[in-house]
Amino acid sequence: MKTNYNSGFIAIIGRPNVGKSTFMNRVIGQKIAIMSDKAQTTRNKIQGVLTDEDSQMVFIDTPGIHKPKHRLGDFMVKMAESTLNEVDAIMFMIDAREGYGRGDQYIIDRLEKVKKPVFLIVNKIDLVHPDELLPLIDFYREKYEFEEIVPVSALQGNNVDHLLDVLKQHLPEGPQYYPKDQVTDHPERFIISELIREKVLHLTEEEIPHSVAVRIENIEKRNQGKLLIQATIITERASQKGILIGKKGSMLKAIGKKAREEIEVLLGTQVYLELWVKVQKDWRNKQRQLDEFGFKHDEY
Repeated sequence: MKTNYNSGFIAIIGRPNVGKSTFMNRVIGQKIAIMSDKAQTTRNKIQGVLTDEDSQMVFIDTPGIHKPKHRLGDFMVKMAESTLNEVDAIMFMIDAREGYGRGDQYIIDRLEKVKKPVFLIVNKIDLVHPDELLPLIDFYREKYEFEEIVPVSALQGNNVDHLLDVLKQHLPEGPQYYPKDQVTDHPERFIISELIREKVLHLTEEEIPHSVAVRIENIEKRNQGKLLIQATIITERASQKGILIGKKGSMLKAIGKKAREEIEVLLGTQVYLELWVKVQKDWRNKQRQLDEFGFKHDEY
C-alpha cells in the first residue's frame, strides 16, 4: 500500500486571455471552464480536479487580474487575489506572444507578499519562434524569484505533462480531497449556464460584451429520460436583446443548438434546451443582482 500521497490546491493566475481556461480543460480532459478570445471570460473560481495513483491536484482557474471598471470587475479581481493565500502553489501564466505588460507587474507586486512556491508558465509557445523564448524567460527571471519556469502550449499539449510532474513534486503529502472520478467542484447547473454563455460570446463576437449572464430557471426529466433545461440570458440593453434574438430568432436558435450539443456530451443524455432573453439594466453594478448570479463580495 502506498504511504506517500501528494495533494494540494494550485491557483492559475495571469492577465486576461493568457490561456488559463484552455490549460484547465486540457489537464482535466473535458470542458469545465469556458474559453473565449474575449478578456475576462472566467468570472468565478472554477476548480478542476486531476487525480492519479499517487496524487491529487486541485487547480483553481481564477478570473484574469485586471483593473476593474465596474462592481463585477471588482468582484473578479478581489476573488483572484484572495485565492493566492489559500493554495499550496501558484501558476503565474503569461502569453509568450505578448511578453511583459503593466498587468504582469501588478500581479508580481502581489506575489511579493505570498509565501508559496510560484511557477512561471510561459504559454502559447507554439505561436512564437524558439529564439524568442530565452530572452523572455531571462527578463521574467530578473523580475521575480520563481520556483521554476516552464514553457508550454496548453492548446497543443506541448510540455504539459512535464509541468504536471513538476507541480506534483512541490505538493505536500495530504489526503484525497475529492473522489477519484470527480473532475470539478461546481454543480452541473453552473457548468450548463457557462456553456450557454460561452456560445453567446462566440457567436455574437464584439456585439455582445461581458454584459451577459445566464440563469438556469428549470431542469426536469421528461419522457424516456430526456431533460428539459430552461434558461434566461440576461443582458443590459434592449439593443443587445435584439442582437441575441436575431432575425426571426436565428441567433437564439444558433446559440441554443451549439450549447445543447455540448450539454448533451456533458450530461450523457438528450436535452431540450429552451432559451429566453431578458434585459436588466446595468446589472453588473447592482449588488442585489450580482448576489443573485453568485458574485457575492462579502465572501472575499
